[in-house]
Amino acid sequence: MLSKCANPCCSAAFRYLSRGKLYRWDTSAAAKGKELSFGTDAQAQSATRRIEFFWLCEQCAPTMTLVFEKGMGVVPSPLLRAKAAAAATLGRSVRLVG
Repeated sequence: MLSKCANPCCSAAFRYLSRGKLYRWDTSAAAKGKELSFGTDAQAQSATRRIEFFWLCEQCAPTMTLVFEKGMGVVPSPLLRAKAAAAATLGRSVRLVG
Protein backbone atom coordinates (compact mmCIF):
# COMPACT_ATOMS: atom_id res chain seq x y z
CA MET A 1 0.00 0.00 0.00
CA LEU A 2 1.19 3.49 -0.81
CA SER A 3 1.91 5.60 2.21
CA LYS A 4 4.52 8.18 1.15
CA CYS A 5 6.49 9.61 -1.72
CA ALA A 6 8.84 7.09 -3.44
CA ASN A 7 11.70 9.57 -2.96
CA PRO A 8 13.40 8.40 0.27
CA CYS A 9 14.48 12.00 1.01
CA CYS A 10 10.87 13.19 0.99
CA SER A 11 8.34 12.58 3.75
CA ALA A 12 5.18 13.71 1.91
CA ALA A 13 2.25 11.46 2.78
CA PHE A 14 0.09 9.95 0.03
CA ARG A 15 -3.45 11.32 0.33
CA TYR A 16 -4.86 12.16 -3.11
CA LEU A 17 -4.32 10.64 -6.57
CA SER A 18 -4.63 14.09 -8.16
CA ARG A 19 -1.51 15.38 -6.39
CA GLY A 20 1.79 14.12 -7.74
CA LYS A 21 2.38 11.28 -10.19
CA LEU A 22 1.38 7.63 -9.81
CA TYR A 23 3.50 4.91 -11.44
CA ARG A 24 2.47 1.32 -12.17
CA TRP A 25 5.35 -1.11 -12.47
CA ASP A 26 5.15 -4.74 -13.64
CA THR A 27 7.78 -6.70 -11.79
CA SER A 28 8.79 -10.35 -11.89
CA ALA A 29 11.05 -12.70 -9.96
CA ALA A 30 13.52 -12.64 -12.87
CA ALA A 31 13.70 -8.84 -12.84
CA LYS A 32 14.53 -8.92 -9.14
CA GLY A 33 17.66 -10.98 -9.80
CA LYS A 34 16.40 -14.49 -9.04
CA GLU A 35 18.18 -17.00 -11.23
CA LEU A 36 17.46 -20.67 -11.70
CA SER A 37 20.01 -22.86 -10.01
CA PHE A 38 21.50 -25.97 -11.62
CA GLY A 39 19.27 -29.04 -11.36
CA THR A 40 15.99 -27.22 -10.69
CA ASP A 41 12.80 -27.48 -12.70
CA ALA A 42 12.50 -24.36 -14.84
CA GLN A 43 8.71 -24.68 -15.02
CA ALA A 44 8.38 -24.92 -11.24
CA GLN A 45 10.33 -21.68 -10.86
CA SER A 46 8.69 -19.66 -13.61
CA ALA A 47 8.71 -15.93 -13.08
CA THR A 48 5.71 -14.60 -11.21
CA ARG A 49 4.21 -11.34 -12.33
CA ARG A 50 3.43 -8.62 -9.82
CA ILE A 51 2.04 -5.17 -10.30
CA GLU A 52 3.34 -2.56 -7.88
CA PHE A 53 2.37 1.09 -7.52
CA PHE A 54 4.72 3.95 -6.64
CA TRP A 55 3.96 7.64 -6.15
CA LEU A 56 6.00 10.82 -6.41
CA CYS A 57 4.52 13.83 -4.60
CA GLU A 58 3.73 17.10 -6.36
CA GLN A 59 7.08 18.61 -5.24
CA CYS A 60 9.23 15.66 -6.44
CA ALA A 61 7.36 14.71 -9.65
CA PRO A 62 8.45 17.74 -11.75
CA THR A 63 12.16 17.01 -11.20
CA MET A 64 12.27 13.22 -10.73
CA THR A 65 11.12 9.99 -12.31
CA LEU A 66 11.31 6.34 -11.30
CA VAL A 67 13.66 3.86 -12.97
CA PHE A 68 14.37 0.15 -12.47
CA GLU A 69 17.93 -0.67 -11.41
CA LYS A 70 18.94 -4.33 -11.34
CA GLY A 71 19.59 -5.48 -7.81
CA MET A 72 17.89 -2.41 -6.30
CA GLY A 73 14.45 -2.39 -7.90
CA VAL A 74 12.47 0.77 -8.58
CA VAL A 75 14.36 3.88 -7.45
CA PRO A 76 13.93 7.63 -7.98
CA SER A 77 16.22 9.34 -10.47
CA PRO A 78 16.65 12.99 -11.51
CA LEU A 79 14.52 13.61 -14.59
CA LEU A 80 17.31 15.02 -16.79
CA ARG A 81 19.61 12.06 -16.06
CA ALA A 82 16.83 9.61 -16.91
CA LYS A 83 16.13 11.37 -20.22
CA ALA A 84 19.83 11.33 -21.12
CA ALA A 85 20.10 7.61 -20.31
CA ALA A 86 17.04 6.83 -22.44
CA ALA A 87 18.47 8.81 -25.34
CA ALA A 88 21.82 7.04 -25.01
CA THR A 89 20.15 3.65 -25.35
CA LEU A 90 18.50 4.89 -28.54
CA GLY A 91 21.84 6.16 -29.88
CA ARG A 92 20.86 9.82 -29.77
CA SER A 93 22.21 12.74 -27.84
CA VAL A 94 20.01 14.97 -25.70
CA ARG A 95 20.26 18.69 -26.16
CA LEU A 96 19.17 20.57 -23.07
CA VAL A 97 17.61 23.94 -23.69
CA GLY A 98 17.26 26.43 -20.94
